Amino acid sequence: MTTAAPPAPGTSRGAASHITIPVGGMTCAACQSRVQRALGKVDGVQDATVNLMLNNATVLFDPTVVSPQALVDKIRDTGYEAEIPKGEKTSLEAQDENERKQDAEFRALRLRAIVAGLAGAVAMFFSMPLMMYTSHIAGAPGNDPLMLWQERAFTGWFVKYVPWTYAIPPWVLLYGGLVLTAAVMAWAGRHFYTRAWAAARHGAADMNTLIAVGTGVAFIYSVVATVAPGFFASRGVAPDVYYEAVILITAFILMGNAFEARAKRSTASALRALARLRPKTARVVRGGVETDLDIDDVLPGDDVVVRPGERIPVDGVIVSGASDVDESMLTGESMPVAKQLNDVVVGGTINGRGAFQMRATTVGADSVLARIVQLMRDAQGSRAPIQAMADRVSAVFVPTVMVLAVVTFGIWYLALTANGASASVAAVRGLVSALAVLIIACPCAMGLAVPTAVMVATGRGAEFGVLIKGGEALQRAGDITTVVLDKTGTVTEGKPGVTDVVRAGSTVSDDELLRLLGSLERSSEHPLGDAIVRHAESRNLTLSRAESFAAVPGRGATGVVEGHGMAAGNAALLADWGVDVAPLAADAERVTAEAKTPVFIAIDGELAGLVAIADPIRRTSRDAVERLKAMGLDVVMLTGDHRRTAEAIARQAGIPRVVAEVLPDGKVAEVQRLQGEGRVVAMVGDGINDAPALAQSDVGVAIGTGTDVAVEAADIALVRGDLHGLADAIALSRRTMRVMKQNLFWAFIYNVISIPVAAGALYPSFALQLSPILASAAMAFSSVSVVTNSLRLRTWRPRRAAHLREAGI
Repeated sequence: MTTAAPPAPGTSRGAASHITIPVGGMTCAACQSRVQRALGKVDGVQDATVNLMLNNATVLFDPTVVSPQALVDKIRDTGYEAEIPKGEKTSLEAQDENERKQDAEFRALRLRAIVAGLAGAVAMFFSMPLMMYTSHIAGAPGNDPLMLWQERAFTGWFVKYVPWTYAIPPWVLLYGGLVLTAAVMAWAGRHFYTRAWAAARHGAADMNTLIAVGTGVAFIYSVVATVAPGFFASRGVAPDVYYEAVILITAFILMGNAFEARAKRSTASALRALARLRPKTARVVRGGVETDLDIDDVLPGDDVVVRPGERIPVDGVIVSGASDVDESMLTGESMPVAKQLNDVVVGGTINGRGAFQMRATTVGADSVLARIVQLMRDAQGSRAPIQAMADRVSAVFVPTVMVLAVVTFGIWYLALTANGASASVAAVRGLVSALAVLIIACPCAMGLAVPTAVMVATGRGAEFGVLIKGGEALQRAGDITTVVLDKTGTVTEGKPGVTDVVRAGSTVSDDELLRLLGSLERSSEHPLGDAIVRHAESRNLTLSRAESFAAVPGRGATGVVEGHGMAAGNAALLADWGVDVAPLAADAERVTAEAKTPVFIAIDGELAGLVAIADPIRRTSRDAVERLKAMGLDVVMLTGDHRRTAEAIARQAGIPRVVAEVLPDGKVAEVQRLQGEGRVVAMVGDGINDAPALAQSDVGVAIGTGTDVAVEAADIALVRGDLHGLADAIALSRRTMRVMKQNLFWAFIYNVISIPVAAGALYPSFALQLSPILASAAMAFSSVSVVTNSLRLRTWRPRRAAHLREAGI
């Protein structure tokens, strides 16, 4: 099975501890890869995952070998900002803080991009008369083809409409451009240079290095041309300056970063919407007085009043009143759910027309909403295996690009000098192409290709009641070939009812038999045990408490009730007790043929009777099974129930193959057998006895109405308890994998094509040479396009039959 979502910060998993460390200064896949490699080499670190989208590092480590502070110091040693998380925050508080940081980042980048863009427009405007001066100071045309085109296209317009620009002294234009460019670099583009320097001090290079080297070399060249134009003129080279290019490159990259930051915020829109569902206040009854309290001040056990149309503030149980509740935020199901006395309600859902009073049960970090948000944050911070390829490329990308830039310069220089050009002209032309290579290369797209898709897909799945616990589970779900379904609570409703009571000729009455059996099953978590208890209580029988209770997985339960040794379960359990069930064999055959489950009862070593329990299949099970089969999946039902009962249920649900009468270890063995045939197996269950098989399967899927043990052991949780959720998860996974592959293809092909073009591959055939300004625009577009492609997943919707959509399923 895939790795489960990590525990909350500060918890332990065996001998290991878990911590999530905020990391600042990461801008591309190379940064992410570098931090992850550094943490992975620390003694005591068992696993490290660095997320570029969330700007954090999730580390599983041995606290006896390495401390959290040592991990923070290691990140800082690699040139990035890090600090130990301050205090314990709930997932909702952490999400609020993350949103504030994202908003601040977007606003800052947008302001810098706008200012740099305006400065670039001014620099470009005054570059025309300046270009006329520099291109003719040596009696030769300019060296940049783009500038030659600008001169031919705009000289007439400038002379006609703004002739005063030609009256400005050249030195004013030159030094004005120098000051303006230096100001933009020092303010708007400052972080490019500081981060590049920090990386260089630690012997590394990243995207900031490419930008800093490219714009820095262009700026230094322009400063030399400004201060000593005669140096170039004496060698027959026009002292061209690239101030407007440096400013516009900075502006385009900042614009791309701003668009990227905005798009990254959008990828977490589902998570943001969930976090905002929590009301700010609750109307609490204390001392008989209703008081509006801050939601953080509500305590378990408080009575809370909920009025019509209000959002339910916390999780709890209804103690008076009734209503219909819209749980679509939790399950994705649009139909309101009827709630009455003793029913559970979830904080964040919306009350209908009724009013009720509830008793708070879980608040804060333990609430259902907070746990879902935490699960999604963990999932979005995880990595899909497909990301590994991008990581390997990112690790060597920046150094490779810098080498290519040097090679580009060398090829241009040698080619032009071999064709009679002066060394100075050849050097300038080679420099322009080398700068274009540095600027156009984009490792960012590779770092964003997979995480953005994971974030959007997990958020979109949650909107439809499908909680996917990580990128690995998301990717693996698309590879599933065989679906193994538990019966009770998965294919069936999980709300069985007692239909028959048969005594084995004993002197015990039906009611007394039910009373003793109900007393035993009060300690059971199995749905069949719950059905027996409910049936006994409906007959107003007084139940006692069992002693020495023991649940026997896959067989039943044993215990002592009022001094009587009792066993209740299948024939195998009673055989272990030396009890012969033959006197009731005919009755057992009859009820199993009716798709009912017989539960044999032994009291003090004697067969006392049996009860038959019917658990109807879910109304959506047959449609969901047909949908799974239409997706090319093999469907198998795996259950510990009687074969004839299981086969009857399977026929109703349209399941072609049944494996019945298996214990938990038998379920594991069947999953292993299927895996041995080369199948990718998803196991779907809801009970304690399903947990081992869930753990063995390639993808464990828990019905959300099941036990916490099953949900914890699973990779995917279906909140609404509907098998359509499994089909939705598989369909979403397949769609997401297509988007990931598209993103990675674009990220790779962009660099494979753009870098040779920037180097001048088209010049021999078409006399086209890419300007560094256009290169910066292309680089900015590359990252934005990858994030935008991932955002298409926000439009994904499950494909369900028309009658199901009309029913709100």
